[in-house]
Amino acid sequence: MFTLRWTPTARRQYDELEAAAQKAAATRAQRGKSKSSGQEGLIKQVRKTVLLLGQNPRHPGLQTHAYHTIANPFDPKAKVFEAYARHHTPGTYRVFWCYGPGKDQVTILAITAHP
Repeated sequence: MFTLRWTPTARRQYDELEAAAQKAAATRAQRGKSKSSGQEGLIKQVRKTVLLLGQNPRHPGLQTHAYHTIANPFDPKAKVFEAYARHHTPGTYRVFWCYGPGKDQVTILAITAHP
């Protein structure tokens, strides 16, 4: 098990996704619809990705691989990784993370739509 840490940017991005999902759920309930929205599905997938990162960053479902465009904030020689939160859909999302700064810690750097 890993302790999850969040950069302020990643926390803000997560909170924005959470707020959008809650708003979509409220609108859906108000209209009497039962099918969840894309925003609700997205936050569910992001939550699962974050949960798996805390349990096992090498989980095969994350499809984790090194990402070379972002610098590691703790060690310039260490890698930053990209995990898939949503894949094979028009609105793909990625969670960028790195190990550290301490032992058994994972820091979530960003949660973004994949370009």
